[in-house]
Amino acid sequence: MSRADRLRGRIRAQLGWLVERSAAERALISLASLFFAIIVGAVIILISGRVTECSTAAFYLPFTSIGFCYDPVQIYLLLFNGALGSPFLLGEPGLIDPSWSVFNFRFGFTLKETTLLIFTGLSVAISFRAGLFNIGTQGQLVIGALGTALVMVYAAPLVPAGLVGGVVLIILGLAVGAIFGGLYGAIPGLLKAYADANEVITTIMLNFIAANIAFVLVSSVFRDPSSSVVATYEIPDYAQLPSLAFPASSNFSEIGLIAGVFAIAGLYYLLEHTSFGYDIRTSGVQPEAAEYGGVDSKKTIVRSLTISGAFGGIAGALWVLMQTARWESSVPALGFDGITVSILAGNNPIGVLPAALLFGMLKGGAVEVAFQTDVPSDLIGVLRGLIILFVAMPEFFRMIGKRLLGTDGQAPDAGTTDGGDADE
Repeated sequence: MSRADRLRGRIRAQLGWLVERSAAERALISLASLFFAIIVGAVIILISGRVTECSTAAFYLPFTSIGFCYDPVQIYLLLFNGALGSPFLLGEPGLIDPSWSVFNFRFGFTLKETTLLIFTGLSVAISFRAGLFNIGTQGQLVIGALGTALVMVYAAPLVPAGLVGGVVLIILGLAVGAIFGGLYGAIPGLLKAYADANEVITTIMLNFIAANIAFVLVSSVFRDPSSSVVATYEIPDYAQLPSLAFPASSNFSEIGLIAGVFAIAGLYYLLEHTSFGYDIRTSGVQPEAAEYGGVDSKKTIVRSLTISGAFGGIAGALWVLMQTARWESSVPALGFDGITVSILAGNNPIGVLPAALLFGMLKGGAVEVAFQTDVPSDLIGVLRGLIILFVAMPEFFRMIGKRLLGTDGQAPDAGTTDGGDADE
């Protein structure tokens, strides 16, 4: 046996080991990866703090007089503590700040990011479970947000102002976001099913098309002339999702998070307890076997990407209803973040919630680190990226192993084909 064959054998063995791990074992692997990412990040912080000039060292290496401009312990404590609104006292007597309230601005900001990432994570997860790589959630989000903003602006004068009118407009806005995002997601589905167009390429291209069409439409036709940026008119206050307990400035509505939890439960039930969910899962694992069993693969592809796009569109609708109250050109990259959230979750709807929360905490904590220290924002981005990369990589390689070796961790027979990830 040649050296290359032995290397391939070792790689297959390692991938097979990952495929066979239980959910609890994979959670432990993720925790170990998180710890390792923190260690690597601390080394990078120390190196950066060593090459940076400062008048007073923030950290001294234990048992030495070697000083560093950045303190890795302080940065990581601020990163996670700040995302919660600083409930823990750092460097002071006591552990919990008695004045801390869970309903604070920074935790509200974290939960706002979490809510939006739940829907983009679900958008990517359902397509991955069907064996499809939807990289177009960002474009579906943009189209859903634009549709929501425009329909609500023009529908607002037709309904009475107040609670009843607000509820009607909010439901309408969410429905419009889902419809617009779903229709935009159906485009690559149709191209994949009936023209055999690679969905990775089509969804990436449709991201650019969505961003530019939305920009041109708003700047040329629907722009609010009083706005200093390219944006539509604002929707009425009573049609925006309210914050019930958190500060309004956090742009977080508990209603949005509750809707996200119901969406997780609904998608889980769809995938695990319905015939259509079975079609999606079997198509993602073994498409040829699924067709032999009577699954209409073309319809499954179109329906899967339509539902995927609908979740992306709802994320765009929530971005308008909960945060901006209008469509504006500075759309955040929530769709691309959803890819990472889905991989962190193992494409399992239940896992999307903790994955989105981790991502939201990293975003919220990064703001606190930038505010409390003089650490460059680029270095904070590196730390966030390291944590996400290290935590996601085991699941990413597990997905590869399932595609190459089959769901049981063994090499597939010659008559089988690769499919997408279908978690248990």
